[in-house]
Amino acid sequence: MKRALALVLVVFSAQAAAAAPAADASLRDRLDRALNARGVSRAQTGALVVDLRNGRAVYGLHASRSLEPASNQKLAVGLAALDRLGTAYRIPTRVFGLGSRNGATWRGGLILKGYGDPSLTRADLRRLARKIRALGIRKVTGRVIWDESYYNARRTCPGWKPSWYKVESPPLSALVVARGKVGRRKVDNPARAAAIAFRKALGAVGVRVVRGVRSGTTPARATSLRSVRSGPLERLVRSMNKRSDNFYAEMLLKHLGAKFRRAGTTYRGSLVVRRVLRRRGIPLSGVRIVDGSGLSVRDRLTARAVVAMLISGWSDPALARAWTRSLPIAGYDGTLEDRMRREPAYRTVRAKTGTTSTASTLSGYAGSRYVFSILQNGHPIPWWYARRAQDRFAQILAGAAS
Repeated sequence: MKRALALVLVVFSAQAAAAAPAADASLRDRLDRALNARGVSRAQTGALVVDLRNGRAVYGLHASRSLEPASNQKLAVGLAALDRLGTAYRIPTRVFGLGSRNGATWRGGLILKGYGDPSLTRADLRRLARKIRALGIRKVTGRVIWDESYYNARRTCPGWKPSWYKVESPPLSALVVARGKVGRRKVDNPARAAAIAFRKALGAVGVRVVRGVRSGTTPARATSLRSVRSGPLERLVRSMNKRSDNFYAEMLLKHLGAKFRRAGTTYRGSLVVRRVLRRRGIPLSGVRIVDGSGLSVRDRLTARAVVAMLISGWSDPALARAWTRSLPIAGYDGTLEDRMRREPAYRTVRAKTGTTSTASTLSGYAGSRYVFSILQNGHPIPWWYARRAQDRFAQILAGAAS
């Protein structure tokens, strides 16, 4: 961590423009020309490149300009989650009992409580059901009660377009199984769907639940019976960044709020993210964390802040491996699978993409030599030309890094 903070301070002890004259003029000019793209405004473009060997800025263009980040927002959430929770952290889903056991009968209800695992599957519910049966329970006289109280009941985030509901992300809840899908559709109440699925899973393994399902919260007197857990957090963050998964980003943001700010809300999660960034020395001027995915039209980042995040994660021995491995690899996987499929960028550049109707972004690493961020905005943004410019930029950096 000390190395990360020291390097961030070196980078930002002066503005990128002040450091740029010391860099190689030819590389700087080539990078500048690469950003020229049809319909993409340079006035709404922020870019910064830093040499990881010495923390010196190689190129800068409006690096402190506050711009819409699209899915580069996920970098902030990923860094904060890894920082506060640790790479091995797992999110539980628990079953509690209301009532008591009498032989093979549980007299009362079972509570299925979620804590925001975005990767929860029906196979996990079947595992839970088998664990309940292994306790010797064959009959439940009450209901299956779903408890989604670990998060608030808001299904979307501030600043989202109404048309994005269920399209860009399943409805948010602390208890969501199979991304809220029942058959081919996404339901409005994913926690209820999870309870129904769990009741069916219990029946399939020989545990008969006499009554139906209902909502509720878990009282202190409830008995903890069994649980399942998500994969390690580093895997969740990798899924989020590789696929640019909006749902994972929002669920992790709310989890941070619930864990460290006593409320599973997007806003409380954003406070945790800002605190982590501030502690890590990330410059927060022009930064606005409104959601986790970057879908909100109110989100803002600067190229300066993004580069600082990338340096901070790369420099932290506790996080570096999980952090860098979470990013898509050019021409190989994730959202960069079909981009930069030729050398020198091919499999050398690792970067987080971002695309909305008003923003196109690419930020990451060119080998182990350079860290970069490009944020381009427009109304709308011609994303095809923006991406081509970003790829040209990254190819030049990868060539210079080799």
